[in-house]
Amino acid sequence: SPSRTTTTAHSHTAAPPPPPPQQYPTAAPAPPRPSTNLEVPGLAVVIVGKRKDSQSYVTMKRQACAEVGIKSFDLDLPEDVSESELICKVHELNANPDVHGCILKEIKFFFSSFIEQGCIELLSRSGISIKGENVVVVGRSNTVGLPVSLLLLKDDTSVTVVHSRTKEPESIIRQADIIIAAAGQAMMIKGSWIKPGAAVIDVGTNAVDDSSKKSGYRLVGCITEDVDFHEACKVAGWITPVPGGVGPMTVAMLLKNT
Repeated sequence: SPSRTTTTAHSHTAAPPPPPPQQYPTAAPAPPRPSTNLEVPGLAVVIVGKRKDSQSYVTMKRQACAEVGIKSFDLDLPEDVSESELICKVHELNANPDVHGCILKEIKFFFSSFIEQGCIELLSRSGISIKGENVVVVGRSNTVGLPVSLLLLKDDTSVTVVHSRTKEPESIIRQADIIIAAAGQAMMIKGSWIKPGAAVIDVGTNAVDDSSKKSGYRLVGCITEDVDFHEACKVAGWITPVPGGVGPMTVAMLLKNT
C-alpha cells in the first residue's frame, strides 16, 4: 500500500479520498484558509480599587486571552471613582467595536456568572454525576452561593445552603455528596465534617502578606481557609487546589462566553 507520509502531488483514479486534515503528515502543508471578515474577539475588564485577588484574576485572564488569540482590554480605576465616571467608562467600552465582552470587578463584589459555571464544569469534567445528589453550598452571597445553588437545582440536585445563621452546620455538611465552600470563614470546615468520598470545591481566594513573594503577597483560598485542607484530603474523594482549581476554570468560562 502507498505510504501515508508521501508528499507527492500525483493522484490516481482508484485512490481513496484523502484523510481528514488532522491526519495529514506533519510534513504536508496546511490547506489554505478561505478569507473571512470575522473579527478577533475582545474582552475588557474594569477594576475599581486595588483588591489583590482581583488583580490576580485579571492577570490569569490576560494570559489566557493571549494564549487563545483574544484581545484584552484592562481599565483600572481608583476606589473612590464616582458612579457617573464609572458609568461613562463602561459606555465607552460598549461603544468600542473591538470589545465584545466586559466584566466589572470592584472592591467588594464581582458581578459574574462564570464562577458558578466553572463549578458545574469542574464537576462534569471530573466525571462526577450530580443529578439527585445531595449538595451543600456553604455561603449565600449574591455572587457565588445563591447563583450556584440555582444552577445546581436546575440540574436536578438537592441543594442545602449553609450560612452564618444556620444551626448545627456540621451535621448538615456531613450529609453532603458535594460541598461547595464559599463562606470566607477561615478553617470552618473540618475533615470530620466531610463524608468519605465527597467532592469538595473551593471557590474563594484570599490574599495574605508574604514578603518572600515578588508581589508582596500570596494567595490562599477556601481549601486552606474555609476547609481544613490537610484533614479534608484524608476523606474527600475529590478536592480542588488553590491556585489551579476554580480560578483557571472561571477564566475558561469567561473566554468561552466572549
